[in-house]
Amino acid sequence: MKTLKTYSKFIPYLYFIAVIIYWFTDVNKSEGLTAYPILLFGIPFLWQLIKPNEKLNFSLGITFVCLSSYMILAYLSDLLNIINISYETKPFLIMGGFFVVGNFVMALWMVRNSIKKVF
Repeated sequence: MKTLKTYSKFIPYLYFIAVIIYWFTDVNKSEGLTAYPILLFGIPFLWQLIKPNEKLNFSLGITFVCLSSYMILAYLSDLLNIINISYETKPFLIMGGFFVVGNFVMALWMVRNSIKKVF
Protein backbone atom coordinates (compact mmCIF):
# COMPACT_ATOMS: atom_id res chain seq x y z
CA MET A 1 0.00 0.00 0.00
CA LYS A 2 2.89 2.33 0.72
CA THR A 3 4.30 1.94 -2.81
CA LEU A 4 0.86 2.69 -4.24
CA LYS A 5 0.79 6.00 -2.36
CA THR A 6 4.30 6.94 -3.47
CA TYR A 7 3.61 6.29 -7.15
CA SER A 8 0.04 7.58 -7.27
CA LYS A 9 1.26 11.19 -7.32
CA PHE A 10 2.76 10.56 -10.78
CA ILE A 11 -0.49 9.40 -12.41
CA PRO A 12 -1.71 12.87 -13.55
CA TYR A 13 1.62 13.64 -15.22
CA LEU A 14 1.70 10.29 -16.98
CA TYR A 15 -1.88 10.84 -18.12
CA PHE A 16 -1.10 14.22 -19.68
CA ILE A 17 2.08 12.85 -21.27
CA ALA A 18 0.04 10.01 -22.78
CA VAL A 19 -2.52 12.49 -24.14
CA ILE A 20 0.26 14.62 -25.65
CA ILE A 21 1.87 11.56 -27.27
CA TYR A 22 -1.49 10.48 -28.70
CA TRP A 23 -2.15 14.00 -29.98
CA PHE A 24 1.31 14.09 -31.56
CA THR A 25 0.93 10.75 -33.32
CA ASP A 26 -2.53 11.65 -34.61
CA VAL A 27 -1.38 15.00 -36.01
CA ASN A 28 1.90 13.55 -37.27
CA LYS A 29 0.02 11.08 -39.51
CA SER A 30 -1.65 13.89 -41.40
CA GLU A 31 0.64 16.89 -41.01
CA GLY A 32 4.15 15.44 -40.83
CA LEU A 33 6.94 17.63 -39.47
CA THR A 34 4.64 20.41 -38.31
CA ALA A 35 3.43 18.15 -35.48
CA TYR A 36 6.73 18.22 -33.59
CA PRO A 37 6.04 21.44 -31.66
CA ILE A 38 3.23 19.52 -29.90
CA LEU A 39 5.93 17.60 -28.05
CA LEU A 40 6.98 20.85 -26.34
CA PHE A 41 3.76 20.68 -24.30
CA GLY A 42 5.13 17.58 -22.57
CA ILE A 43 8.23 19.27 -21.18
CA PRO A 44 6.62 20.64 -17.97
CA PHE A 45 5.09 17.24 -17.19
CA LEU A 46 8.38 15.44 -17.78
CA TRP A 47 10.10 18.02 -15.59
CA GLN A 48 7.63 17.28 -12.80
CA LEU A 49 8.50 13.58 -13.04
CA ILE A 50 12.25 14.18 -13.01
CA LYS A 51 12.59 17.10 -10.61
CA PRO A 52 9.29 18.09 -8.94
CA ASN A 53 8.65 21.77 -8.32
CA GLU A 54 5.75 22.86 -6.09
CA LYS A 55 5.10 26.16 -7.90
CA LEU A 56 5.11 24.54 -11.33
CA ASN A 57 2.84 21.77 -10.03
CA PHE A 58 0.31 24.25 -8.68
CA SER A 59 0.38 26.45 -11.79
CA LEU A 60 -0.06 23.43 -14.09
CA GLY A 61 -2.95 22.20 -11.95
CA ILE A 62 -4.75 25.54 -11.89
CA THR A 63 -4.19 26.08 -15.62
CA PHE A 64 -5.63 22.71 -16.52
CA VAL A 65 -8.54 23.08 -14.09
CA CYS A 66 -9.47 26.30 -15.89
CA LEU A 67 -9.08 24.73 -19.34
CA SER A 68 -11.02 21.65 -18.27
CA SER A 69 -13.80 23.79 -16.82
CA TYR A 70 -14.08 25.58 -20.14
CA MET A 71 -14.23 22.23 -21.94
CA ILE A 72 -16.93 21.00 -19.55
CA LEU A 73 -19.02 24.10 -20.27
CA ALA A 74 -18.60 23.59 -24.02
CA TYR A 75 -19.49 19.92 -23.69
CA LEU A 76 -22.58 20.68 -21.58
CA SER A 77 -23.72 23.37 -24.00
CA ASP A 78 -23.63 20.78 -26.76
CA LEU A 79 -25.51 18.21 -24.69
CA LEU A 80 -28.19 20.76 -23.85
CA ASN A 81 -28.40 21.80 -27.53
CA ILE A 82 -27.55 25.41 -26.78
CA ILE A 83 -25.39 25.40 -29.88
CA ASN A 84 -25.84 23.26 -32.97
CA ILE A 85 -23.14 20.82 -33.98
CA SER A 86 -23.12 18.90 -37.24
CA TYR A 87 -23.97 15.23 -37.35
CA GLU A 88 -20.42 14.34 -38.35
CA THR A 89 -19.12 15.42 -34.95
CA LYS A 90 -21.79 13.68 -32.86
CA PRO A 91 -19.90 10.32 -32.65
CA PHE A 92 -17.00 12.09 -30.97
CA LEU A 93 -19.15 13.28 -28.07
CA ILE A 94 -18.86 10.07 -26.02
CA MET A 95 -15.08 9.89 -26.26
CA GLY A 96 -14.90 13.64 -25.81
CA GLY A 97 -16.90 13.31 -22.61
CA PHE A 98 -14.42 10.80 -21.20
CA PHE A 99 -11.56 13.07 -22.23
CA VAL A 100 -13.16 16.13 -20.62
CA VAL A 101 -13.88 14.36 -17.34
CA GLY A 102 -10.44 12.72 -17.32
CA ASN A 103 -8.67 16.04 -17.81
CA PHE A 104 -10.69 17.67 -15.04
CA VAL A 105 -10.05 14.84 -12.57
CA MET A 106 -6.31 14.75 -13.33
CA ALA A 107 -6.02 18.52 -13.00
CA LEU A 108 -7.79 18.43 -9.64
CA TRP A 109 -5.48 15.61 -8.59
CA MET A 110 -2.45 17.78 -9.45
CA VAL A 111 -3.86 20.68 -7.40
CA ARG A 112 -4.58 18.32 -4.51
CA ASN A 113 -1.01 17.01 -4.61
CA SER A 114 0.41 20.52 -4.51
CA ILE A 115 -1.89 21.55 -1.65
CA LYS A 116 -0.93 18.45 0.36
CA LYS A 117 2.75 19.41 0.03
CA VAL A 118 2.12 22.95 1.27
CA PHE A 119 0.14 21.96 4.35
